[in-house]
Amino acid sequence: MRRLSGVLLAGAILMLPAFSQHAFAQGAAPQKFTLDGDLALWSVAIRPDKTGEYEKILAKVKEVLNKSEAPEAKKQLAGWKVMRGSKPMPDGNIIFTHVINPVPGADYNILQVLYASITDPMEQRTLYDMYKAAFAANLGVSSGTIAADLSK
Repeated sequence: MRRLSGVLLAGAILMLPAFSQHAFAQGAAPQKFTLDGDLALWSVAIRPDKTGEYEKILAKVKEVLNKSEAPEAKKQLAGWKVMRGSKPMPDGNIIFTHVINPVPGADYNILQVLYASITDPMEQRTLYDMYKAAFAANLGVSSGTIAADLSK
Protein backbone atom coordinates (compact mmCIF):
# COMPACT_ATOMS: atom_id res chain seq x y z
CA MET A 1 0.00 0.00 0.00
CA ARG A 2 2.88 2.39 0.76
CA ARG A 3 4.38 1.70 -2.64
CA LEU A 4 1.07 2.55 -4.37
CA SER A 5 0.81 5.76 -2.33
CA GLY A 6 4.34 6.68 -3.35
CA VAL A 7 3.59 6.08 -7.03
CA LEU A 8 0.42 8.18 -6.83
CA LEU A 9 2.28 10.97 -5.05
CA ALA A 10 5.05 10.91 -7.65
CA GLY A 11 2.46 11.14 -10.44
CA ALA A 12 0.76 14.08 -8.74
CA ILE A 13 4.10 15.85 -8.34
CA LEU A 14 4.92 15.22 -12.00
CA MET A 15 1.73 16.95 -13.11
CA LEU A 16 1.86 19.83 -10.61
CA PRO A 17 3.79 22.17 -12.94
CA ALA A 18 1.09 21.78 -15.57
CA PHE A 19 -1.52 23.13 -13.18
CA SER A 20 0.55 25.67 -11.30
CA GLN A 21 -0.47 29.06 -12.62
CA HIS A 22 0.80 30.71 -9.43
CA ALA A 23 4.40 29.71 -10.16
CA PHE A 24 3.97 30.81 -13.76
CA ALA A 25 2.46 34.16 -12.72
CA GLN A 26 5.29 34.77 -10.26
CA GLY A 27 7.89 34.33 -13.00
CA ALA A 28 9.32 31.17 -11.45
CA ALA A 29 10.82 28.78 -13.94
CA PRO A 30 8.52 25.76 -14.20
CA GLN A 31 10.02 22.31 -13.89
CA LYS A 32 10.81 20.75 -17.26
CA PHE A 33 9.23 17.43 -18.16
CA THR A 34 12.04 15.61 -19.94
CA LEU A 35 12.17 12.05 -21.19
CA ASP A 36 15.14 9.72 -21.57
CA GLY A 37 15.94 6.69 -23.68
CA ASP A 38 15.01 5.62 -27.18
CA LEU A 39 11.26 5.49 -26.66
CA ALA A 40 8.77 6.87 -24.16
CA LEU A 41 5.11 6.12 -23.61
CA TRP A 42 3.12 8.69 -21.66
CA SER A 43 -0.55 7.98 -21.04
CA VAL A 44 -3.13 10.46 -19.81
CA ALA A 45 -6.86 10.15 -19.16
CA ILE A 46 -9.01 12.78 -20.83
CA ARG A 47 -12.64 13.46 -19.98
CA PRO A 48 -14.85 11.97 -22.71
CA ASP A 49 -16.71 15.21 -23.37
CA LYS A 50 -13.42 17.13 -23.67
CA THR A 51 -11.48 14.98 -26.16
CA GLY A 52 -12.06 17.57 -28.89
CA GLU A 53 -10.54 20.28 -26.72
CA TYR A 54 -7.54 18.08 -25.91
CA GLU A 55 -7.03 17.40 -29.60
CA LYS A 56 -7.14 21.18 -30.22
CA ILE A 57 -4.40 21.58 -27.61
CA LEU A 58 -2.35 18.90 -29.39
CA ALA A 59 -2.88 20.66 -32.73
CA LYS A 60 -1.66 23.89 -31.13
CA VAL A 61 1.44 22.07 -29.82
CA LYS A 62 2.12 20.85 -33.36
CA GLU A 63 1.69 24.37 -34.73
CA VAL A 64 3.96 25.91 -32.11
CA LEU A 65 6.72 23.32 -32.56
CA ASN A 66 6.47 23.63 -36.34
CA LYS A 67 6.96 27.43 -36.16
CA SER A 68 9.64 27.31 -33.46
CA GLU A 69 13.21 28.37 -34.16
CA ALA A 70 14.52 26.12 -31.37
CA PRO A 71 16.71 23.36 -32.85
CA GLU A 72 15.09 20.61 -30.75
CA ALA A 73 11.54 21.64 -31.76
CA LYS A 74 11.63 19.99 -35.19
CA LYS A 75 13.11 16.83 -33.68
CA GLN A 76 10.37 16.78 -31.04
CA LEU A 77 7.75 17.20 -33.73
CA ALA A 78 9.20 14.39 -35.85
CA GLY A 79 9.32 11.96 -32.94
CA TRP A 80 5.99 12.65 -31.18
CA LYS A 81 2.80 10.80 -31.99
CA VAL A 82 -0.37 10.58 -29.92
CA MET A 83 -2.72 7.61 -29.99
CA ARG A 84 -6.32 7.98 -28.89
CA GLY A 85 -7.63 4.83 -27.22
CA SER A 86 -10.46 3.12 -29.08
CA LYS A 87 -12.37 2.13 -25.94
CA PRO A 88 -13.11 4.23 -22.87
CA MET A 89 -11.79 3.30 -19.45
CA PRO A 90 -14.34 1.95 -16.92
CA ASP A 91 -14.86 5.51 -15.63
CA GLY A 92 -15.60 6.71 -19.17
CA ASN A 93 -12.38 8.66 -19.63
CA ILE A 94 -10.41 8.21 -22.83
CA ILE A 95 -6.74 7.24 -22.79
CA PHE A 96 -4.39 9.27 -24.96
CA THR A 97 -0.93 7.71 -25.21
CA HIS A 98 1.95 9.88 -26.35
CA VAL A 99 4.48 7.75 -28.25
CA ILE A 100 7.71 9.72 -28.19
CA ASN A 101 11.24 9.29 -29.47
CA PRO A 102 12.73 11.60 -26.82
CA VAL A 103 14.97 14.50 -27.66
CA PRO A 104 17.52 14.78 -24.83
CA GLY A 105 16.80 17.81 -22.65
CA ALA A 106 13.66 18.83 -24.55
CA ASP A 107 10.62 19.88 -22.53
CA TYR A 108 7.49 17.77 -23.11
CA ASN A 109 5.31 19.70 -20.65
CA ILE A 110 2.47 20.57 -23.01
CA LEU A 111 1.63 23.90 -21.42
CA GLN A 112 5.27 24.99 -21.27
CA VAL A 113 5.75 24.09 -24.94
CA LEU A 114 2.79 26.36 -25.71
CA TYR A 115 3.84 29.15 -23.34
CA ALA A 116 7.31 29.28 -24.90
CA SER A 117 5.76 30.70 -28.07
CA ILE A 118 2.43 32.10 -26.95
CA THR A 119 3.15 35.10 -24.76
CA ASP A 120 -0.28 36.75 -24.61
CA PRO A 121 -1.53 36.15 -21.04
CA MET A 122 -5.18 35.90 -22.13
CA GLU A 123 -4.39 33.25 -24.75
CA GLN A 124 -2.23 31.39 -22.24
CA ARG A 125 -5.09 31.42 -19.73
CA THR A 126 -7.53 30.16 -22.37
CA LEU A 127 -5.21 27.27 -23.24
CA TYR A 128 -4.61 26.52 -19.57
CA ASP A 129 -8.35 26.44 -18.83
CA MET A 130 -9.00 24.19 -21.83
CA TYR A 131 -6.21 21.80 -20.80
CA LYS A 132 -7.27 21.72 -17.15
CA ALA A 133 -10.92 21.04 -18.07
CA ALA A 134 -9.95 18.15 -20.37
CA PHE A 135 -7.31 16.53 -18.16
CA ALA A 136 -8.59 13.81 -15.82
CA ALA A 137 -5.43 11.95 -14.75
CA ASN A 138 -1.82 11.21 -15.52
CA LEU A 139 -1.78 7.44 -15.98
CA GLY A 140 1.96 7.03 -16.20
CA VAL A 141 5.20 7.48 -18.06
CA SER A 142 7.56 4.76 -19.17
CA SER A 143 10.79 5.36 -21.04
CA GLY A 144 13.81 3.31 -21.89
CA THR A 145 15.95 1.76 -24.56
CA ILE A 146 14.75 -0.52 -27.33
CA ALA A 147 15.44 -4.10 -26.26
CA ALA A 148 14.50 -5.65 -29.59
CA ASP A 149 13.37 -4.18 -32.91
CA LEU A 150 11.27 -6.92 -34.45
CA SER A 151 10.69 -4.87 -37.62
CA LYS A 152 14.30 -5.45 -38.70
